[in-house]
Amino acid sequence: MNNHPDLARRRLLATGSGALAVAGLTGVSRVTAQTPQTAPAAGASQKPLPPYIAWKDADALIVHTPTTVETKRTAFGTGAITPAERLYIRNNIAAPDVSIVANRDAWQLSVEGVRQPRTLSVAELKTLGLETVAMVLQCSGNGRGYFPSKPNGTKWQVGAAGNLIWSGVPLRAVVESLGGPTAGMRFITSTGGEALPAGIDPKTVIVERSVPITALGDALLAWEMNGEPVPHAHGGPLRLIVPGYSGVNHIKYIKRLALTHDETDAAIQATRYRLAPLGTKENPSQPAVWEMDPKSWINYPAPDAGPVKRGWVQIHGVAMGGTQAPRKVDVSLDGGQTWREASFIGPNMGRYAWRSFVLQADLKPGAYMMASRVTDSQGRVQVETSMDNTGGYLNSGWRAHAFAVNVA
Repeated sequence: MNNHPDLARRRLLATGSGALAVAGLTGVSRVTAQTPQTAPAAGASQKPLPPYIAWKDADALIVHTPTTVETKRTAFGTGAITPAERLYIRNNIAAPDVSIVANRDAWQLSVEGVRQPRTLSVAELKTLGLETVAMVLQCSGNGRGYFPSKPNGTKWQVGAAGNLIWSGVPLRAVVESLGGPTAGMRFITSTGGEALPAGIDPKTVIVERSVPITALGDALLAWEMNGEPVPHAHGGPLRLIVPGYSGVNHIKYIKRLALTHDETDAAIQATRYRLAPLGTKENPSQPAVWEMDPKSWINYPAPDAGPVKRGWVQIHGVAMGGTQAPRKVDVSLDGGQTWREASFIGPNMGRYAWRSFVLQADLKPGAYMMASRVTDSQGRVQVETSMDNTGGYLNSGWRAHAFAVNVA
């Protein structure tokens, strides 16, 4: 099965609409704030793309391992949508054989914890409803490389994220068609269709996650991504989408969905993806890695692109509100001592999508410390510093994402 997307169409989708709305900035201060924790230089020795994603744009990506591939900061651009060929890759276990997308409509999903449990094919799911949502897909470990403790795992910087359009059937419509939840159900528990290694306890490796049943209202069983069938590498033929939640909760190749009273006891839920304080092990008593926080970062100028030419510079990046829409973004050129409000550019695609922003600044020769800080529609402000934790999850701190720029 050829999974190569229509690259021309993808790039058209990535072109944002709307003109730059600019805010002048003069009298910029030099850096006096503390330099933030920095991650190792990304892509210093570029590895080739693994064969299963050979269709992606190699120049836009950093290959950490065959199952962890990051989008370069400079590849995001200013468009509203992240093209599939530039989207990051993160797999907890090897994907099932690509043959599962040969007949996408035949893929089956078992639905349990409802009054009329049954197995539905994708073809049957397509008769139950259709909605589309624009949403940030972000790996739970995005920004891990900026934590001072240097936790184990891929040292993601900003590129384990993308803004995508998903289409499929609302999960609430599926549940309603099957008589509604049975009494006492508190979680949505979903299981991926990956093949499990033989000879080991399945619970130690199975991709099975639980999220609160309150997510039922916006969750989607998606068969399209950016207007095309969901690529096999990104969970096709069917993927659970839970807007506002971090990437591990969006189950690929979903084959079982159950409304349950308790969270799954699979290791990926019970002893991984928990916000454990440094020096402790992850366990079920600690907060699960679920909802994302307000977060933003600057894509241009880039921290490793060398000196910037003096004069007018369009400082741009992306901002998300997590579970709420981003309302405004402030940019600092002096490490957080002073802030100026940036302007959003491109379309507003809803509460779960990110917005591109820009600040026009007349930069004089010297050193600057650039940072951005988003405020969501409920008034929550991006935190200055996220709690360092054993797994290196959910790093949203603006100070960690700040970086030095020299202007000549």
